[in-house]
Amino acid sequence: MKVYFSTVLRLNGPGGNGSLRAVAFDAAGMVSTVGCRGASGVAARQPVKLSTARRKLETRSQKLAGAALGLERGRGMSRCLMVDIGAGTMDVLCFDEETGLHVKAVARSPVLEIAERAAALPGSLLVTGREMGGGRLASVLRKRLGDSEVVMTESASMTVHHDVERARSMGIRVVGDEEAEELKAGGRFSHLHLEDLSRDRLERLVTGLGVPFDFDVMGVCAQDHGTPPRGVSHLDYRHRLFQEVLDSEALPHALLFADHEVPSTFNRLCSIAESAEDFPASEVYVMDSGMAAILGAAMDLEAQASERCIVLDVATSHTVAAALMGIEIAGFFEYHTNDITLDRLETLLVDLAEGRLSHQQILSEGGHGAYVRKRLGYKAVECIVATGPRRGLVAPSGLPIVWGAPFGDNMMTGTVGLLQAIRLRKGLEPILVV
Repeated sequence: MKVYFSTVLRLNGPGGNGSLRAVAFDAAGMVSTVGCRGASGVAARQPVKLSTARRKLETRSQKLAGAALGLERGRGMSRCLMVDIGAGTMDVLCFDEETGLHVKAVARSPVLEIAERAAALPGSLLVTGREMGGGRLASVLRKRLGDSEVVMTESASMTVHHDVERARSMGIRVVGDEEAEELKAGGRFSHLHLEDLSRDRLERLVTGLGVPFDFDVMGVCAQDHGTPPRGVSHLDYRHRLFQEVLDSEALPHALLFADHEVPSTFNRLCSIAESAEDFPASEVYVMDSGMAAILGAAMDLEAQASERCIVLDVATSHTVAAALMGIEIAGFFEYHTNDITLDRLETLLVDLAEGRLSHQQILSEGGHGAYVRKRLGYKAVECIVATGPRRGLVAPSGLPIVWGAPFGDNMMTGTVGLLQAIRLRKGLEPILVV
């Protein structure tokens, strides 16, 4: 296992704005914290023995190395670019294994940028490109259809709905690529190109951080519901896809794919992999963002010192929680963040540990669903590690919540999960940054 030390100044609050906490290391490898209780009322972490976290991580690494998907030993991944595309932010982590240097940025999500660009364009719209995260864009297009024409290529229309007839029923005219090129040349339409992954934007961002835009490995995560058969709920379909994979290998990185092996049903991840072909990276991997968040939160130092824990990521649009034994998934659930209350979330977390969640019940409430393999027992849970930009939801909770910070940064949860998933896939040692 590789351990990198960084100077850490934690803010003991859900959004990083509670009480100041300094982290220090003594000669015995004891991580200790100094500071006062924040306004959130959540207790500060207890000291964590770094040697304990290191030993447990080494043991897990040895056990997982043989079970990792398609090990690719001997292939270098010194210079890494990890990108987590969410509904509110795009989180970027550049990591150099040779130096241990990690440089990071949190930018506005392309989902927001594209929607705002669409709203600002005048007149009728011609929309080309690939499927991307499109909740906000769909709302903009519905409004535009009231007084203007909207034309989309079939590949771009997947952003609105995977059933092209549903897009047409909204009033959108769906055309082939050749006709779209003719319409574009005619000049009557404002043109909008869709993609989650823009090389120009990321290159400006990364080089602006002083990092050369050239990588051994690139990883990208985003949420993908899969492309369900007609008449099948996209939420239920996503659950089935995950269950099929996790029933045979209950590890988050089982849902990591190299660019050439992404199942076609994950159309958004396929689109991202196609966009990544334009990037200067020797290898490209894509992953569902929920699974990346689970693995990233599991790399928090507090989680690493625990045999059994719950990780909770409260993101801009979706909330995911998983009961873990090491990094093995005992169960998880997904919910829409806007629809969940603190009381309901606390009940879900306890029920998750007790193994009594019902997938159909979560669906009936408007959530994404639940998956349960094993019962941990709530009394056996050593900590609940909370990450995500909206984790302030659990600040008043009476549950044993600790504020997670994988690689020292709550906002890097998805990117750290990506990095660790790729390393596990390649049979490389996990990296712990404290």
